[in-house]
Amino acid sequence: MRLASLALIGLVTLFAAGAQAQSQAPQTQIRGTVERLDGQSLTVKTQEGTTTITLAPNYSVGAVVKAATADIKKGSFIGVGARMLPGGGLSAVQVFIFPEAMRGTGEGHRPWAVLPDSTMTNATVAETVSRVDGSSVTLTYPGGEQMIAITPEANIIMAAPAEAADLVAGAQVALTASRQADGRLSSSRVTIARAGAQLPL
Repeated sequence: MRLASLALIGLVTLFAAGAQAQSQAPQTQIRGTVERLDGQSLTVKTQEGTTTITLAPNYSVGAVVKAATADIKKGSFIGVGARMLPGGGLSAVQVFIFPEAMRGTGEGHRPWAVLPDSTMTNATVAETVSRVDGSSVTLTYPGGEQMIAITPEANIIMAAPAEAADLVAGAQVALTASRQADGRLSSSRVTIARAGAQLPL
């Protein structure tokens, strides 16, 4: 029986730089819309076309839901993908509020390969500052801290439970797949965006 992933373990590889791949096979990031699930075969429509992924027998499914700056509390552990501003400083593009069980995942500050001139900071919120046009957070981690502006345009999301039955036609999904020797793509985790939420980059 396939297990729901309450902790959304698949997001570890998205928010923890330097995470180890599950295998030595080349990794492919897939984002798109589910066309169908047929047994262990998931067909996804992406911007490049239609892709079929073989899911592992014990694959897990997790979801992300839309969150807001009000959900970011002092003491929260979050992952922030941010752009470097021309005049200095950082502005959040994406914020993931980790479940407590994932506190400490990929902790630190580093370049973020997803976007040019961007960083990823996984850290604890030391304080939050609100202003009329948005807010900022001070994130602390061993050896440093960062203040990052969070504008209304930032994609703020958090984990939610999901299961295989949620992989219906039209569902927005993201996953990391391994290219096998025979050319097939395989994956053990799928992330679904609930209504109103954007998939993580």
